[in-house]
Amino acid sequence: MKKSNHTSAFHYSAPKVKYTVKDSVFTDLFSIPKYLLQLYQALHPEDLETTEEDLVHITLQNILLDRPYNDLGFRVGHRLMILAEAQASWTVNIVVRSLLYLAQSWQEHIVQTGQSVYSSSRLSLPRPELYVIYTGNRKSRPEILSLTEEFFHGQECAVEVKIKMIYDGNKGDIIYQYMTFTKIFNQQLRLHGRNKEAILETIRICKEQNILKEYLEDREREVIDIMISLFDEEYILKTYIESEIKNAAEKAAKKAAKKAAKEASEKTARETAEKAARTLYKKGVSIEIIADTFQMSPQEVEQLLNEEEPEEA
Repeated sequence: MKKSNHTSAFHYSAPKVKYTVKDSVFTDLFSIPKYLLQLYQALHPEDLETTEEDLVHITLQNILLDRPYNDLGFRVGHRLMILAEAQASWTVNIVVRSLLYLAQSWQEHIVQTGQSVYSSSRLSLPRPELYVIYTGNRKSRPEILSLTEEFFHGQECAVEVKIKMIYDGNKGDIIYQYMTFTKIFNQQLRLHGRNKEAILETIRICKEQNILKEYLEDREREVIDIMISLFDEEYILKTYIESEIKNAAEKAAKKAAKKAAKEASEKTARETAEKAARTLYKKGVSIEIIADTFQMSPQEVEQLLNEEEPEEA
């Protein structure tokens, strides 16, 4: 295989990314060097020298969930490539997600290359490129997502982040094939529901149409496991949410019942004390003694005695 002519100041031993069944098809596909190279070439067709050996995976840690997330990061020479996958649900918050990935990746790069932010020497950092692969309905979505535009009404601020949106890819390239795969899968979900049949039909159709055919033939079992695992996670999440809602409703009902019982008890005790105070007064007991007995002020006793006595139920 041809060696790259690229020279880079960023050669260090990066930790090897561990891929598990909890990955998405997106991260599993691009964990394979030849497909990752195809992805890079789709983004930079002008670069004819980069080889698989020039690509270095980086782990994108989702700091909110404290575990790897199903997005993609890798280095190519002086470039740091970060790709976030956005499916059917659109959110501009993906700009912030990408920014957090970038800050974390730079921090890890600084540590791994033995640099220090407190040094007088200028840091050597890989130049970032941020992308979002959006597999939902494009509608009137922008070509570029901007932090200042989306969050600060276009006003200048200390930080700007710009992300290139990818909605289709060029016919035949790996991005186009992946996005076609997701569209076929969504169609099969509508036909068959969230079950294994939808997965198997997706794989069959994609093979027939030469969509990720080699990948699906080589890793069909892994792809099935990944997609079933995602179904399981969605079911677990749905069950968890329903359980939490039920528990919250039960707690609220118990709290309301306890409060009502307490209020009823307090009302009964108050009515009993008021009735006893009136009886004692009628028998000639002084207001001061009544006040002391029922832990009331003399003024409260006088007010009680002046009120109309409630009729017996």
